[in-house]
Amino acid sequence: MSYDLIAILMFSLMMLLMVTGQRVFAAIGFVAIIFAFFLWGTGGSEIGFNQAMKIMKWYPLLTLPMFIYMGYVMSETGIADDLYRMFHVWFGPVQGGLAIGTIVLMVVISAMNGLSVAGMAIGATIALPELLRRGYDKVMVTGVIQAGSSLGILIPPSVVLVLYAMIARQPVGQLWLAGVFPGLLMAGLFILYIVVRCWLQPQLGPVLPAEERAMPLKEKLKLLSAGIAPFFIFFMMTGLFLMGVTSLVESSAVGAVAATIVAIAKRRLSWSVLHTSVRKTLGVSCMFMWIIVAALAFGAVFDGLGAVKAIESFFIDQLGLTPWQILIMMQLSYLIMGMFLDDTAMLVIVAPLYVPLVKLLGFDLIWYGVLYTITCQIAYMTPPFGYNLFLMRAMAPPEVSLGDIYRSIVPFVAVMLLALVIVMAFPQIALWLPQHLYLRQ
Repeated sequence: MSYDLIAILMFSLMMLLMVTGQRVFAAIGFVAIIFAFFLWGTGGSEIGFNQAMKIMKWYPLLTLPMFIYMGYVMSETGIADDLYRMFHVWFGPVQGGLAIGTIVLMVVISAMNGLSVAGMAIGATIALPELLRRGYDKVMVTGVIQAGSSLGILIPPSVVLVLYAMIARQPVGQLWLAGVFPGLLMAGLFILYIVVRCWLQPQLGPVLPAEERAMPLKEKLKLLSAGIAPFFIFFMMTGLFLMGVTSLVESSAVGAVAATIVAIAKRRLSWSVLHTSVRKTLGVSCMFMWIIVAALAFGAVFDGLGAVKAIESFFIDQLGLTPWQILIMMQLSYLIMGMFLDDTAMLVIVAPLYVPLVKLLGFDLIWYGVLYTITCQIAYMTPPFGYNLFLMRAMAPPEVSLGDIYRSIVPFVAVMLLALVIVMAFPQIALWLPQHLYLRQ
């Protein structure tokens, strides 16, 4: 049997196992180890062990549980609730202001969590009921929360970019910095869409009633104190890192400690909250560790078969495509796979194949990591199996139907595609910040 045929068989078997509902890491790892045994005998057993040892020696991976813990502490202690009440009052007098405030809230949560799940949970349980009670259009605001929560995998500290860094062997710090401006660009485009849509159709996002807007300025300023704690945590975590005071791993530890101190200062850190936060952190961290081990093992076997070189030859020699045409085809393949797989599955399946090709074509791997992450955001919201679609269906009130959820994502997916095109056309949007800061250091 030729190596090309073996590679196709590996890929097909892995996809089949995923379709049957097996866990991602189990499907990928099982295929990798079984084929390693068939190809290289008992010596193939060392592949999985070697990849596990590689993970244990990868120092930046320590940031993963730190940032996940920080996000859960912020969520479990209700600090996010205080933030939303602040945005509610300050943005309420603007047409569509509560929806705009929700996007801003999601940006803040993303900067303290790194996962889209936390943003979705906060948006669906806190913001959505309030927006519906205020007469906001249920289709629009459902889309706002889904789109806003997806920012968590692009704005640092992004867990998805940590996984990409591991597979692509790129520095996590530069990838996080590269995600800052594209994330803010996308948030700005979301806000622009809401402003224009509510200006054209005011009934979709009514302003707060006059009696609620009559709050004294002193009370409004007092509400701003809700933003002090998140700003303190963000400064301790990101600010010290950007100033060169702390390393990447040290900044994650500082962020976790700062979140704990804030929770204690607000008298909200009970043993129950601490236990829940630590247990969820352990569960998510272990899941990602297993996925990374499986992905590295699968990539090692695939690389040993020469599959990467076969793909390079197919695109460049047989099809005769230009580098940009190949890059666009890669992004289209991610969008198609995103309809059926989550971001992690896509990364571990395709990144070992695409990353060497991207490097061969002369593109920057930091920039490509941002493109991949934006594509994942779109995949989060595309039917039939978009991750955020199912989360919203589970958390939304009964009056929001599945049809409403599917219709709500159409304009926001269009905005995300626009952001993807802009970052592709102007790579410095992603590359300027990491290049500027790392050259300065």
